[in-house]
Amino acid sequence: MRFTDRYPIIVTPKLTACRAFWVARLGFEVVFEADWFVLLQADGASLAFMSPDHPSAPPGPEPFSGKGMCFELQVEDAAAAFDACAAAGLKADYPLTREAFGQLRFGFFDPSGLWVDIVEQVDPAAGFWDRYMGAAEG
Repeated sequence: MRFTDRYPIIVTPKLTACRAFWVARLGFEVVFEADWFVLLQADGASLAFMSPDHPSAPPGPEPFSGKGMCFELQVEDAAAAFDACAAAGLKADYPLTREAFGQLRFGFFDPSGLWVDIVEQVDPAAGFWDRYMGAAEG
């Protein structure tokens, strides 16, 4: 199987607010739009939003609850991304933080309640992964 794209579809009554948020604050472009669906892309990342009263099935019409999903956007420079997002008016709900497990990241919720993590892979703290790697080998 060869994939030409991959993206989650978030079912939300806040379709218009999500479109505006991702375009204005994160630089995504609208690739396709109907009154009940919008597909957005930026630098190889794709994301779609769909109204709960959409005419297609599946998925079902249940709106996204805001729980159990995290959308990761990996970047080359998380500090620069943090500054760019702040300049675009985005307030981070999780500040720019260097994590011991090897990420520099920050995060926020979009209008649908989707948690968005902007991450840069960095060196982990010395020895952080030792206890986990030993368990996988045994």
